Amino acid sequence: MSKVVKFGGSSLASAEQFEKAGKIIRAEKERRYVVPSAPGKRYSKDTKVTDMLYQCYGLAESGKDFREKLDSIKARYQEIVDGLSLSLSLEDEFKIIEKNFQEKAGENYAASRGEYLNGIIMACYLEYEFIDAAEVIFFEENGDFDADRTNKVLAARLNECKNAVIPGFYGSLPDGTVKTFSRGGSDITGSIVAKAVQADVYENWTDVSGFLIADPRIILNPEVIDTITYRELRELSYMGATVLHEDAIFPVRQQGIPINIRNTNAPEDRGTWIVGSTCQKSRYVITGIAGKKGFCAINIEKDMMNSEIGFGRKVLQAFEENGISFEHSPSGIDTFTVFVHQDEFMDKEQKVVAGIHRLANPDTIEIESDLALLAVVGRGMKSTRGTAGRIFSALAHANINVKMIDQGSSELNIIIGVANSDFEAAIKAIYDIFVISQL
Repeated sequence: MSKVVKFGGSSLASAEQFEKAGKIIRAEKERRYVVPSAPGKRYSKDTKVTDMLYQCYGLAESGKDFREKLDSIKARYQEIVDGLSLSLSLEDEFKIIEKNFQEKAGENYAASRGEYLNGIIMACYLEYEFIDAAEVIFFEENGDFDADRTNKVLAARLNECKNAVIPGFYGSLPDGTVKTFSRGGSDITGSIVAKAVQADVYENWTDVSGFLIADPRIILNPEVIDTITYRELRELSYMGATVLHEDAIFPVRQQGIPINIRNTNAPEDRGTWIVGSTCQKSRYVITGIAGKKGFCAINIEKDMMNSEIGFGRKVLQAFEENGISFEHSPSGIDTFTVFVHQDEFMDKEQKVVAGIHRLANPDTIEIESDLALLAVVGRGMKSTRGTAGRIFSALAHANINVKMIDQGSSELNIIIGVANSDFEAAIKAIYDIFVISQL
């Protein structure tokens, strides 16, 4: 059995946190492959090392003296090295970094050094082999991730070593230039490594004890989700719920490898299991609630619209011509509504309206702004009668007016539109009816 373990920035922000991670890794011999992030914040007003590197490189790129900023980064790492009592010097590494900054090696290179240096420290601390991600994770010339080459090279390399540390977040282009994933990309690296070694489990260690049913900024101490499917996670992530980088699920999903979200500061907690499918029933009818503010609805009316072939396509063409993607499009017999992000739509609204008139010849068009969308997600909703009724009853009791309802045939989720001002109250009302009332 083998496990890939990825530790986030908060889990490796200090020597004390490193020791916690080391204890977790050594607790199970199956934890053979480690993917570290760069050091995160040690306290609320601290700065992440990745941000410090961006600032430092910004000075170098503009021709300003960056050595003081680089020295402060060096001090962060030295603090970890000293705290772990390691006989490790990063002096030569920082000389190379300084030289490459002077030669303007690029922002991607600069940002990647956070994970690179933390990987060296982690490998030394654990006495594992260090593998530079630039040697085993590849991008194509256009910047797209080269999954096939990466999997082939990475699998062969890891097959040769019992234990290894592979820094997260970056790889290399065909010419050897360092290229990073988007922010949070260490999650993706962990998933890629798990696929390459055909791991039994991909453990993602962070500062929360799993995926929460609702946003803790809205709900005080929300319950943790025990098990969630990839489809449910996709729905919640799309609507703004974040614990795991969204792209990180695809490599392991293809191989049927489960992900376990765990808390470095509370390793005894079971965390959340993310799986392809399961017969495990949720503790509650719903798995999670998530949402976003800042939408507007364009309501189009036309008599006999339902008998006009291609009407929906004509309306949506007006959005496509202006480079605007739509979120949802509920419709009635003579009405068709399109929900879009308000900030994308505002500057182009009159062009879109004119386009709809030209293409679809509607009777009226009305625009409603400052709306929020909520997704109530749960595989348990399909087998439970009256779920929608309970949602709308809870919202009615909270004096919240529902602007839109959209449910797919899979019955995995229900999308609800409300006013921005009702967003938090709506989430609380739904959480109360499905979770608090069941405790």
